[in-house]
Amino acid sequence: MSCLFCKIINKEMPADIILEDDKFICFRDISPKARVHLLILPKKHIESALDIQEQDKELIGELFLFAKKVAIEQKVVDKGYKLLFNVGKGAGQVVDHIHLHLLSK
Repeated sequence: MSCLFCKIINKEMPADIILEDDKFICFRDISPKARVHLLILPKKHIESALDIQEQDKELIGELFLFAKKVAIEQKVVDKGYKLLFNVGKGAGQVVDHIHLHLLSK
C-alpha cells in the first residue's frame, strides 16, 4: 500500500509519535497550523469520512475518545482545542487516510 499514513503506522516512515495503541496513532503534523497540531487516526485504512461504513461506527467513536486522551496528556484541555476532519481534496485533505487534526494554542 502506498498510503503515507499506513507507512507511518507500519513504521516504514518516521514520525514524531505522541501516543499509540493497538487501534490508533497520534503524531505531530509536519506542517503545523497551530502551536499544537497533531494528527490522530485509526490504524485501519479508511480513505475519508465519506468512506466510513456502518461497521466503523464503534471505531470512529473510539477515535474521539482517543483524541480526548491525547488532549488530556498534551495538557490542552484548559486552553481549548479543535478537532477537525478535512473531507476531500477541495477541503484540504492531503492524505487519503481518515485523520483528525487536533489544534490548540
